[in-house]
Amino acid sequence: MSERVSKPKFSDFEQSLRGTLAFNIRRFRFEQKVSQEELAFRCELDRTYISAVERCIWNVSLSNIEKIAEALGVEPWQLLFHSK
Repeated sequence: MSERVSKPKFSDFEQSLRGTLAFNIRRFRFEQKVSQEELAFRCELDRTYISAVERCIWNVSLSNIEKIAEALGVEPWQLLFHSK
C-alpha cells in the first residue's frame, strides 16, 4: 500500500450514512494494509469505483456493500455502523 495513505479520521468525512460507509471501508482497508486496487480485485469491481465510494461520490448498491464487506472479512452492517 502506498506510503502516502494515512489513517483516516472521521472528521474528514461528511456526517452522513454515505460518509460513514466511506470512512469504514477506508478504515478496514488501512487496518488490513489493502490497497484500493487489491480490494477492487477481491470484489470484482473497478478500482475507480472503490475510489469514488471512498470519496463519497457514488451511491452504493446493497449487493456491492455485501461484496466489499466479504472482501474485507467483515459483516455488511459494520460498514454502515457509525462509531468514533
